[in-house]
Amino acid sequence: MTDTRSLLATTAVMAADHLEGLATRGAAPTDVALAALQTLPGELADDSLGADQVVEELHRLGAPATMGLPGGRYFGFVNGGTLPAALAADWLVSAWDQNAALSIMSPIAAHAEQISLRWVRELLGLPADGESAFVTGASVANATGLAAARDEVLRRVGWNVGSQGLFGAPPIAVYVGGEAHSTVHKALGLIGMGRDRVLNLPVDAEGTIIPADLPTISGPSIVCLQAGNVNSGGSDPFAPLIEWAHEAGAWVHVDGAFGLWSAASPQLRHLVAGVGEADSWATDGHKWLNVPYDSGIVTVRDGSHLSAALGTQAAYLPGDGREAMHLTPQSSQRARGVVAWAALRHLGRSGVAELVERCCRHAARFGESMTAAGHTVMNDVVINQVVISFGSDETTTKVISNIQTDGTIWAGPTVWQGKAAMRFSVSSWATTDDDIDAAVAAVARAVAQAS
Repeated sequence: MTDTRSLLATTAVMAADHLEGLATRGAAPTDVALAALQTLPGELADDSLGADQVVEELHRLGAPATMGLPGGRYFGFVNGGTLPAALAADWLVSAWDQNAALSIMSPIAAHAEQISLRWVRELLGLPADGESAFVTGASVANATGLAAARDEVLRRVGWNVGSQGLFGAPPIAVYVGGEAHSTVHKALGLIGMGRDRVLNLPVDAEGTIIPADLPTISGPSIVCLQAGNVNSGGSDPFAPLIEWAHEAGAWVHVDGAFGLWSAASPQLRHLVAGVGEADSWATDGHKWLNVPYDSGIVTVRDGSHLSAALGTQAAYLPGDGREAMHLTPQSSQRARGVVAWAALRHLGRSGVAELVERCCRHAARFGESMTAAGHTVMNDVVINQVVISFGSDETTTKVISNIQTDGTIWAGPTVWQGKAAMRFSVSSWATTDDDIDAAVAAVARAVAQAS
């Protein structure tokens, strides 16, 4: 019989040891750790193994093979850390083992979800009377918002996607920026609209749509805009673009996985001015809100469009009131709203703003250091993204490889404006000035080794 209390106490010590050790280990696993990981048992045993032994084995072999996302020196992709309050709440959610699909299944999940989503709309300047829901991430949030858009623009011309499908439906014109994130194209493919049938709008050097000489929109149409280019961090000029789209009756969807959180900062919200006039929005909690994976959020101005596209019916399902499973692609789902509530309750309005602004200050200082060292910063560092070239594509690739081998920090490659570059993203509450100093020093070592 498993002693659950003892097992959880031991596991908590392991977890704390892992987090405390991040300051002195590399941002990526060592070759030794990766070799040891291969000894993680891969054959299913005939006999049972004690829970304490399972957890010990997983911690011993798994923890050293993790990436340092919870620490302050991981600058790859746009991965946030996890706030301690959110981590603790996530442990409770696992212990509670709630299914957040229906309020009757979990009153706490339903109540916390509605509160936290209202707070998110307030922070991001989205419609107070809009409807939001938690999904796995911005990829699914984009697909969910675009599904609502697809159904509504076709409904306006007399076509019911839910009952008739897309076979024989009137065509929908989809406009995207030339630097739209790949997940937008993925979402369009997922909902049956095609990844490559889009009409690309010209963009400037920061990857944002140029609001001039825009095409004439007619018929069922969707315009996809972006808050936070994944390389430059730049956002589309929302006010003129939304006006152009709405004048023609088009639906406007915003992919704002991380950049939408600029709206939570008084210092930065001008960068996304007008974004609240769109029709649907996708963002992540596991990026700048720093809650554990996974946590995405979709918001639609008119909640009836969301439920019309995603709702389901069965004799045993409640039919009245707001139910999460009728707003998202999934039925059974984790109580993500509890964790978001904990993070927001901990930070408050000013804490969220300070977290976002602090990350941006760190990114700006890193960019300034790169310029001072003679490297080329290829973007305007407006929020938390810095794109750096170290000369030729070959040299840049070597420098990035040297940085990853050094292990002090982790930053990854990208291609920006046709050139190989390193993308440096500051998204974690745990990053400090010392971590930025360590990053600058790590780059200097990597450049010297590449010479």
